Amino acid sequence: MLVTDFAFELPKGYVDGAGNLHRAGTMRLATAADEIYPLKDPRVQGWPAYLIVVLLSRVVTKLGGLAEVNPGVIEGLFSEDLAYLQELYNRVNGLVPRAMSVRCPHCDERHEVEVPILGES
Repeated sequence: MLVTDFAFELPKGYVDGAGNLHRAGTMRLATAADEIYPLKDPRVQGWPAYLIVVLLSRVVTKLGGLAEVNPGVIEGLFSEDLAYLQELYNRVNGLVPRAMSVRCPHCDERHEVEVPILGES
C-alpha cells in the first residue's frame, strides 16, 4: 500500500494569534497540480521565492489544532521550521539527491558522491 501522508513534528512550532503552540502535523505527497498551480499565483509571479509558501500550504494538511493551513500560517513559521518542512517535502517526494559510495580508480579510496535527480545535470 502506498503511503501518502507523513506525520511530522516541527522543531520549534507555529504560534497562533492566541499564543497557542502547534508542532505536530501531517504532510501529504505532492501532486503535479500542487507544483503547477502555484505558478499561476500572482504572489509567486511577482516574487518567485514565495513559491515554497504556497506549495507547503497545499501539502501540509494538518498542523496542531489549526482549522486550516494557509499561506499566512506558513509565512508565520520560524525559519528553522520552514527549512524542516522544505527538507521533508523534498524527502517524501523523492527530490533529495541520492548519495552513492564509489571507489576512485586512481587512488583506490572510497568516496561518497551525490547522484543527481533524474533530469538534472
